[in-house]
Amino acid sequence: MPRRTNRPAPAVRPAGIRLAAAALVSAAAAVALTGCAGFEYREDICSSGEYPVLSVGGTGSACVSDKEMPPAGFARYPEGKVPQQVDDKWDVYWDTHTLDKDGTIIEAP
Repeated sequence: MPRRTNRPAPAVRPAGIRLAAAALVSAAAAVALTGCAGFEYREDICSSGEYPVLSVGGTGSACVSDKEMPPAGFARYPEGKVPQQVDDKWDVYWDTHTLDKDGTIIEAP
């Protein structure tokens, strides 16, 4: 009589489990490699309760409390040309433009 040995059966995983595991690993790798590229953070120019002001004759700016007037040497941005977020259209524009003492928009020196 032949001798029987109890050998463990080879581990067989159903194809569905292997496929699900591969999909999960692929998804995790895609998120890691793209760095969540679909999410974009935009920083506001000023905090809540403040408004931005521009340095007259220069490209500097500051934030002033809504309850205060701009300090000497600063002016409010012209209406409709106020930067709201860092690197938005108007923030970039005011890097190369400024206001003269009469409030006229000029190229920055």
